Amino acid sequence: MEIYKKQTFAETFSVYFDRRMIKILLLGAISGFPWVIIGSSLSLWLKEDGLSRSTIGWAGLIFAVYAFNYLWAPIIDRIRIPWLTAKVGHRRGWIITMQTLIILCLVCWSLINPTTNLALVITVGLIIAIASATQDITVDALRIEQIGEHEGRSMQAGAAMAVVGWWTGYKLGGVVALNAAEFFENAGFENYWQITFLILGIIIIACNIGLLFIKEPQPIDRAEKQKQTDKMIQDKLGSSNLIAKTLAWLTGTIIGPVMSFFKKNGFKIALGILGFVFLFKIGEAFLGRMSVIFYKEIGFTKSDIALYSKGLGWITTVIFTLLGGLFAIRSGVIKAMFVSGILMASTNLLFSLLAWSGKSELLFALAVIFDDMAAAFATVAFVAFISMLVDRTYTATQYALLSSIGTAGRTTLAASSGALVDWLNGDWGIFFILTAVMVIPSLIFLYIIKDKLKLND
Repeated sequence: MEIYKKQTFAETFSVYFDRRMIKILLLGAISGFPWVIIGSSLSLWLKEDGLSRSTIGWAGLIFAVYAFNYLWAPIIDRIRIPWLTAKVGHRRGWIITMQTLIILCLVCWSLINPTTNLALVITVGLIIAIASATQDITVDALRIEQIGEHEGRSMQAGAAMAVVGWWTGYKLGGVVALNAAEFFENAGFENYWQITFLILGIIIIACNIGLLFIKEPQPIDRAEKQKQTDKMIQDKLGSSNLIAKTLAWLTGTIIGPVMSFFKKNGFKIALGILGFVFLFKIGEAFLGRMSVIFYKEIGFTKSDIALYSKGLGWITTVIFTLLGGLFAIRSGVIKAMFVSGILMASTNLLFSLLAWSGKSELLFALAVIFDDMAAAFATVAFVAFISMLVDRTYTATQYALLSSIGTAGRTTLAASSGALVDWLNGDWGIFFILTAVMVIPSLIFLYIIKDKLKLND
């Protein structure tokens, strides 16, 4: 009989000191930064140009492309960028290409007035979202490939570091964006947001430089295995013409991962997983979509928002994401999902208190700290959860699929957040109570399927 000694807290925490975690941190930051551009920066730009809350909320539909990036994830796995792939690698080549596209879009935004060219502003924002969503496919694949298949503890720690990196890119990027916009506004520049977007472009260039220090593993058998799968399907079709080859390619790269997911979990459990993933963070998305508008309406300046929501929020997020990763490792990811869901619902109620009490820096700080704590726990548990669900044969595509379904719930439904506030006649307190209630359906799904889940834990 073998006896296993449970690790101490210090022994568990030591996994974060692996050098690979720094690389995963940078990858997370690269993934999170574009959300600053098409999230809070775009929302405030439109708000300060006189557009309505409903318009700003519906503009957030551009985030919906993140919900569908799994559709082209297999293409990203198979197509190599000419010249660039040979120079920097398959994954890094795709990331650099997408970041270059985002930089060009920021330059375009710097030349546009949203009041007279709203459609063009949203179109460029959509291109940024598509480039960012495509980049995320590759970032997740490169992040997973930094860690061996059987390094369970390192994979969970990597999930936590990826979340820390994402929030670092999002929060600190927000600090730069908001403070830069306020600086140029106070300096008398009418086009202060357009200038700010050029500053954000410089940050993306710096991310590209940092990306070159991340080693990309070169799996020599990936392309060969893809060809073998295509050949097997083609043999079953009994033909070698162009149509058969095309069908074999589509089946092997798109249908295969979906069939594998349902076969592994069973049809009913798979549907329960998808329902949970879709609904889990809807309440947070409703709050997040309108939070910066709420802060502005209640009387906080851009520098206040930068300090409390971005700067202070980033510190809180980093600390509690690392702790959330340890909690998930030691207590199990299912328990972590329940705890984080309850925390998300509870902390949303603090914003109701802030709405009803009026402008209060103390309440603002408390609401932001506890909300970011809950969001950190929820995000790291969610990333670890879907990372454990994927079939290693289809890691990139299945991860993109599950992540996209989660994003679909957050983006498509949360696009109506501004309309909901308007329907409530600007009653922010009731709005935040409703966002707290929204987490309940997802926890019901999780409770039903929790004992039948097949996790690669």
